[in-house]
Amino acid sequence: MIAASFAGVILAAGESSRMGRDKALLPWHGQTLLSAAIDRLTPFTQLVIVVAGKNAELLKPEIYARGAFLAVNPEPECGQFSSLRVGLHEVLNHGRDAAVVTLVDRPPAKPATIATLLTHFARNFERDNDKWAAIPEYEGKHGHPIVIGREMIEAFLRADPKSTARDVEHANQEHIEYVPVDDPNVIVNINTPEDYAQFAE
Repeated sequence: MIAASFAGVILAAGESSRMGRDKALLPWHGQTLLSAAIDRLTPFTQLVIVVAGKNAELLKPEIYARGAFLAVNPEPECGQFSSLRVGLHEVLNHGRDAAVVTLVDRPPAKPATIATLLTHFARNFERDNDKWAAIPEYEGKHGHPIVIGREMIEAFLRADPKSTARDVEHANQEHIEYVPVDDPNVIVNINTPEDYAQFAE
C-alpha cells in the first residue's frame, strides 16, 4: 500500500464582516494568522494551498512569500463549503491524495497536535480499517485541522454544493476517527474584535 501524499489547505476566503478587517492578516505573535497557518502546515505537507475569495489580491503577497499556492473561490458568498471544495480540487490537481485542512480564523494548532492526527491517520491507512479522516477533539468538541484521505476528499466533492462539511462528516461518521488532543486551539474561532482581543497577546 502506498503512503498518502499530503497537501495543506487553508480556508481564507471569508469576508470577515464581523471582524471589520481581514482575519487572515490579523497580527499573530509577530506574524499574521495566515502566515502562521502556512508555517505551521509546511513541515507536515508537501505543499500548502490557500483558498482566498475577493481578498485574493490582498493575500497574494503573503501567500507567495511563503512558497504557498493560491486558489481563488469565484463564489465565496456561497460559504465555507464552497471554499473547501475549491481547495480539494486543487489538492487533486497537484497530484496529492490526502490533505490537512484548517481555517485561517483560529490560532494554529500545536505541532504535536498535527503530528498526532497524522500518526492516527497513517495507522488507519496502514491497517486499511476503512477510516477516511482523523479529526481532533477537545473537551468533547470537534475542531480543525482535519486530516482527510482520498475517499473523504471525494465524499466532499460528490456532495450537494448546498450542503456543509458537517453534513458530509455526519453522513460518513463511521469512516472518521475522532482523536482527543490537549490543544484548545483546535476549537477556537476568532470572529469578532472581542474574540481577537481574548486570544491575541
